[in-house]
Amino acid sequence: MNKQPPATGQAPRRFVFVLVEGFTLLSFAGAVDALRIANRAAGRDIYEWVIMTEGGAEIASSAGPSFYAGSDLEELKRDDTVLVCSGVDVQKHCSPKLLNWIRREARRGVRIAGLCTAAHVLAKAGLLNDKRATIHWENHDSFAEEFDEVELTKRVFVIDGNVMTTAGGTASIDLLLKLIAEDQGEDLANNVADQQIYTTIRTDRDTQRLSVPTRIGVRHPKLSEVIRKMEANIEEPISPSVLAAEVSMSTRQLERLFRRYLNRSPKRYYMELRLQKARNLLMQTDMSVINVALSCGFSSPSHFSKCYRSHYDTTPYRERGSHGAKPV
Repeated sequence: MNKQPPATGQAPRRFVFVLVEGFTLLSFAGAVDALRIANRAAGRDIYEWVIMTEGGAEIASSAGPSFYAGSDLEELKRDDTVLVCSGVDVQKHCSPKLLNWIRREARRGVRIAGLCTAAHVLAKAGLLNDKRATIHWENHDSFAEEFDEVELTKRVFVIDGNVMTTAGGTASIDLLLKLIAEDQGEDLANNVADQQIYTTIRTDRDTQRLSVPTRIGVRHPKLSEVIRKMEANIEEPISPSVLAAEVSMSTRQLERLFRRYLNRSPKRYYMELRLQKARNLLMQTDMSVINVALSCGFSSPSHFSKCYRSHYDTTPYRERGSHGAKPV
């Protein structure tokens, strides 16, 4: 049964957007607009929101546009909901002041969400220890390497107690629609989705990435199964002959299948998956190059460097340096 809207005299529920340098504009805008449309659909202000930044400074999004904060990081009301918004290079912007503020507000019982890559901020603050969480798929590998105490999922969003995380992009809309439905009823949440032309509301059971057949544009069950096995075994690669046997094919049949649909050999495709993970780790973590190599199934640093240069036309060390990571 749908929850009835609160009495007209009830104060609006407040959302506090904490913007971090380089935040993803889509995640922020989608969440704000869901609240705006909810007010419009309800015919009154059932929600209000403020923007905060560290020091009350102007903050630039990864897309370029900047936003002025309403205030510095200040003490909140118990029933506020904090939405931390971050994006690219989130590791560089987890300042001690921001982390301490998040810890303090969490201890006071404030509900806190991390949009897009902000799961990294919440994990750094210790809020995700022994909890379930999600983060944008591009940051999944680096997050898993740094925070092994977090049960990382590939869901669109996750709610675990008073802590929430989203996978970025339009996932913030899904989370806000869920919160609006819990607060005001599903009719209003559906009205907001309709106004946004958001035809498929995802739940916390939906995964963030497209299925393998959709991603590769091929609906072949055995090919999809082999690719899933490759993606799940990056650190200890499985030989093509074993992969073929596991889907009841010969190695030659598997070779033909990859050539026909993906125009490359299974070995080449597997190598590209491993190098993509290596690139993510080099750009998003402070792991040493040798540890990156080992995490991606390369036992020899020289072989890793040779393969990396062949694919990306640069060395792992230069890749690391070009993105300003700490020296290793």
